[in-house]
Amino acid sequence: MDYSLAALKLLCAQLKDAREVPSRNGFTLGGILFQRAWLQGVLVSAPDGDAGPLVLDDGTGLIELSLSGDFRLRPWRVGMYVMVVGGYLAQIGEPPMIKVHKMVDLSSFPDREAMWYLEVLEAFKLFYQPLIEEFT
Repeated sequence: MDYSLAALKLLCAQLKDAREVPSRNGFTLGGILFQRAWLQGVLVSAPDGDAGPLVLDDGTGLIELSLSGDFRLRPWRVGMYVMVVGGYLAQIGEPPMIKVHKMVDLSSFPDREAMWYLEVLEAFKLFYQPLIEEFT
């Protein structure tokens, strides 16, 4: 994992346009190379023990979360609003997945969802859009 590449603040719908760049061991989105994604949303599926996947819904789509280490020991529950940062994995015939590096329960913060959409919009306008325009 190349940690010099930023974790892009994205929505699940935007990840559908990501294209794999095997030579760089990552993905590109409008010319921006990335390996990690930063998403926020509601857990709509949370396993009891090790059975079943953890699934995040950000309002634009669903993505499976792959937990390891201490993250698997925490009591993640359906309905929690969480922030997730991790490696993006997309394989043919498999649902897209985030291999979680960081996950935080934000359920207790009011207006968190509305603020997230504004953060993604701001990141796009300030950082991603100028790069995309440079490549077109």
